[in-house]
Amino acid sequence: MDILFLSLILLLGTFSGSLLAIFFKSPFLSIGISLSFTGGVMLVASFTSLILPGLEVGNFFSVALGIILGFFIMALLENLVPHEHTLKGREGLSHEKVGRLILIVSAVILHNIPEGLSVGIATAYSIDKGFETAIAIALQDVPEGFVVSLPLVVMTGKVFVPLLIGFLSGLLEAIFSLMGYALFETFGNFLALGLGFGGGAMIYITAKEVFPEAYAEGKHTQSTIAFLIGLLLMLFLDTSL
Repeated sequence: MDILFLSLILLLGTFSGSLLAIFFKSPFLSIGISLSFTGGVMLVASFTSLILPGLEVGNFFSVALGIILGFFIMALLENLVPHEHTLKGREGLSHEKVGRLILIVSAVILHNIPEGLSVGIATAYSIDKGFETAIAIALQDVPEGFVVSLPLVVMTGKVFVPLLIGFLSGLLEAIFSLMGYALFETFGNFLALGLGFGGGAMIYITAKEVFPEAYAEGKHTQSTIAFLIGLLLMLFLDTSL
């Protein structure tokens, strides 16, 4: 098993969600439930696959610096890149002339960058950590890809566009996974910093993008249960794989 195989797993996650949207064409999972599950997986993975392993190979200050950099870079991107959430609406710089399709795709990309990087960085630390992180990220990409692709089906009335975007977003995640792996395989002395960066970036996206959108739907009890399921799933993967 190598990083190419793990990257392929990531590619299939979001694309599978897009396929479900094409076949069902109606929401059998709500946005809040889907994203809360995603948030539970991402939050636990940030610590078990990235931050805690970072503390094993480095010191607190290296990991903390990485976390801060992860927060800063993702905050910069989130505030600069125009994007749109299904419930929260539009964010980022002025985007009056940017079409809704592009804005939705931009939001997907913002999620995929830290997820892909985190799998690559975790794999540079350990193939086992990389595998469990890839499985967890791919699993949470399925409902995430589903709720993102549904509006695209309605907007375009075509199946090709959502499938293409699902494939390209999964491909982008896979590419960032390869980049993260290559970078910290080459610069192994900075692995603790990289692990902190991956964890910080994922925590930022979870806290700033995923949870506000998840609870904006108003289904607080169901969303909280979905968060718990995602959290327990990631803990199970971390302790059993």
